[in-house]
Amino acid sequence: MIPRLVLLTDRSQLTLGRGLIRTVRECAAAGLEWVVVREHDLPPPARAALVAELATIEGLTVISSRIADDSAHGLHLAADQPVPRESLWGRSCHSHDEVSRAADQGASWATLSPYAASGSKPGSRTLLAAGDLVDHPVPVLALSGIGPHNAAAAVAAGAHGVAVMGAVMRAAEPAAVVADLRAVLR
Repeated sequence: MIPRLVLLTDRSQLTLGRGLIRTVRECAAAGLEWVVVREHDLPPPARAALVAELATIEGLTVISSRIADDSAHGLHLAADQPVPRESLWGRSCHSHDEVSRAADQGASWATLSPYAASGSKPGSRTLLAAGDLVDHPVPVLALSGIGPHNAAAAVAAGAHGVAVMGAVMRAAEPAAVVADLRAVLR
């Protein structure tokens, strides 16, 4: 079952002195069930070690972004990546048609963006239209500009849940933001 809240990592957004592993551990203790490990800029051995370490966190499903990793529980692909051999995988999508294609290819979920303006990618794309989050063959997670202030609205608009990066990664207390998100998504 795809949870209503998924965290995407970006250690470059963390508060100075805060480590990614510590942050994810704290978020898991606050109830986070899934994390998508991005960190595409890390050298392969360092990224593999990060994924392996995060996979030891009890109760946490670790999804590797774009790069298959034996320690991860699944894979999240960019829109143009080929279908993987993994059985648990999702895809980044930007339209209803892309979500349908991903489902036809066997995706277990899709992120759909941009839901709202984002501090991570300001002005990068036209925001989703009303109705874009409804009627999908797989669970859709609204992505971009998501925080406790609008997560419930994304679900009310038809999303299964939300994928969050900046609101958690930039927070002084990331676990508190996860707790707030879980509370509004119930």
